[in-house]
Amino acid sequence: MSRFDEPLTKALDPKTAKLLHSVLGLETVGDLLRHYPRRYAERGELTSLDALAVDEHVTVVGEVTRLMRKPMRNRGGTWLEVEIVDGNGNRLYLSFFGKGSHVAESRLKPGRRGMFAGKVGLFGARAKPRWQLAHPEFELFEEGEASAEEFAAAPVPIYPAGKDVTPWAIRRAVGVVLDTLGPLEDPLPAELRARHGLQDLGEALVAIHRPKDFAEVGRARKRLKFDEAFVLQAVLLQRRQAATAWPARPRPRRSGGMLDDFDARLPFALTEGQAKVGEEIAADLALEHPMHRLLQGEVGAGKTVVALRAMLQVVDAGGQAALLAPTEVLAQQHHRSITTMLGDLAQGGMFGGTAVTLLTGSMGAAGRRSALLDAASGTAGIVVGTHALLQEHVQFADLGLVVVDEQHRFGVEQRDALREKAGGTRPHVLVMTATPIPRTVAMTVFGDLEVSTLSQLPSGRAPITTHVVPAAEKPHYLERTWQRVREEVGLGRQAYIVCPRIGDLEGDEGDLATPADEERRPPLAVLDVAQLLSEGPFHDLRVGTLHGKLPPEEKDALMRAFTRGELDVLVATTVIEVGVDVPNSSVMIIMDADRFGVSQLHQLRGRVGRGGLPGLCLLVSDFPEGTPARARLDAVAATLDGFELSRVDLEQRREGDVLGAAQSGKRSSLKLLQLLRDEDVIATAREEAGALLARDPELASHEGLRAEIERLLADERAEYLEKT
Repeated sequence: MSRFDEPLTKALDPKTAKLLHSVLGLETVGDLLRHYPRRYAERGELTSLDALAVDEHVTVVGEVTRLMRKPMRNRGGTWLEVEIVDGNGNRLYLSFFGKGSHVAESRLKPGRRGMFAGKVGLFGARAKPRWQLAHPEFELFEEGEASAEEFAAAPVPIYPAGKDVTPWAIRRAVGVVLDTLGPLEDPLPAELRARHGLQDLGEALVAIHRPKDFAEVGRARKRLKFDEAFVLQAVLLQRRQAATAWPARPRPRRSGGMLDDFDARLPFALTEGQAKVGEEIAADLALEHPMHRLLQGEVGAGKTVVALRAMLQVVDAGGQAALLAPTEVLAQQHHRSITTMLGDLAQGGMFGGTAVTLLTGSMGAAGRRSALLDAASGTAGIVVGTHALLQEHVQFADLGLVVVDEQHRFGVEQRDALREKAGGTRPHVLVMTATPIPRTVAMTVFGDLEVSTLSQLPSGRAPITTHVVPAAEKPHYLERTWQRVREEVGLGRQAYIVCPRIGDLEGDEGDLATPADEERRPPLAVLDVAQLLSEGPFHDLRVGTLHGKLPPEEKDALMRAFTRGELDVLVATTVIEVGVDVPNSSVMIIMDADRFGVSQLHQLRGRVGRGGLPGLCLLVSDFPEGTPARARLDAVAATLDGFELSRVDLEQRREGDVLGAAQSGKRSSLKLLQLLRDEDVIATAREEAGALLARDPELASHEGLRAEIERLLADERAEYLEKT
């Protein structure tokens, strides 16, 4: 009998077990049984090709319609192209080279149906690209074969697969362990299952892998989704309970301190949201256990002011605050904006303020020594830095607050390294993100944090108009794009042009032997685009180039020059994505916009319209209408609501690993649960988990649930939760 925690090396043949581990990361029988089918196919039906995405490893079900021999470009010999169609008439092309083409030709005949697995790509004319699988593996549905019977009657599970591991190989492995599986300890109490009409775990696993019909699939998915939600919410609730026991030094607000002085000097009134969130944070900082709060808000919602007020409260209480930024450009921008907002309070000494120190990895030796001394001695109440703050020799006199900007850009170990510098007690932690998070995502991903949201923009923010520029379909639109930039510059304004690449071959991928890749160009580069524009439509404008490989002093000088209006156009990579604030900039052009995520596009767009000037954002892409990439761009152009866009983004890319394993390249904890579509399931599971933990905090009477939590928290997940 196989056990849930038994290694696959004992349950399967060594070759299969090794492949499942190396390609899919599956180690135990439980891992394999939790590797659920992505979808199901029926013998008499073909599966739609509508949802394909470039570079995704997919499995499709289709019917062969024709075969074509084609000559190889610039070389002798031929290659085989096979056309298949789905039930809606969509067409997909399979390409085979060398000896494999002759094997495929002998088996694939018009009228034959089967499953085809491989990496999907687009090739052909840019205006009308065609979907292609290069060298796919396949299994045909044939009458008379031993395997045909299972296709004829029941839904055929199609599993998430990978290179060298086909969906049908996974199906066979699952069959082996199901046939030998022993009794399972159910993590859900019997009364809970009865209350919500859920089948037991063993029945659900058999039904999802060997369903007799789609009704069985539905019942199994209902149960297994609830499992994921319930166990995860139990973990997060345990985490929140444990946090209340951790010691932290209270940092209450002090009357007559720097915070009062700063508030009195503010040249603008705080928004209602900023004031409310500020009160929440101030109350947290006064407690004897560490604050752990997420501050989310739209681009330009004023998160920096809220964070600075929290830092001043901690400094007033005798502590220090550290602000961790993901890039040097952003760290420098934060340092400048904080010192500017504080004015003479940032000079410390006789002015009654505190020093604000910048620490980055590329600082000169003298500046670095001075910054380290300021942090270690306590002279600097506020220390702003990049990853350099995490190094072992960086010490603080009394670190009371850690502010992490754009928290998703930092690994767990990096955040933990800074927190450990507080010594015996834990510092208060405020993590910020300008990527809005839907309610259910926040409840699940950040279920052990308090969440504050800034949705109101400060006065003076102008509306931003966004359009998609279809450069391949309508080249004259691109010419008009450059004219619009010139018009804005003529009005005394400035523009950003963002490219996905710097200029060398970093990030370029592809096997030039395939027809698809022969048609594919590399992403546009900052250095190339800047040169073309400087020699062409912007020949009389002042054009600067900014990217991550420039020396820090040069990057800082460029940003200062752009801020002072000494440059008309800044051609840059995404180093200007967050934190950069130039009120005179009114135009954002994003080249190859399809290569960026929805949230990243929204962040970049937020760099304009910051000074009362109407903003214009143009998303340049070669992708035609009807493609998923174009749909993403159209969604960004259709709304300025970051929360709505975050839902679009999440629906397209899924959730990743809510316990942080995505940061270490491991598989996701969520298999079936979808955070946006299963809001009711998550809410119910959280309520049930809370009630159970209230009755049995140590889970002494719930061995199955305790074992499931231990499996979930194995290895780096346990470390992740401990560090977060």
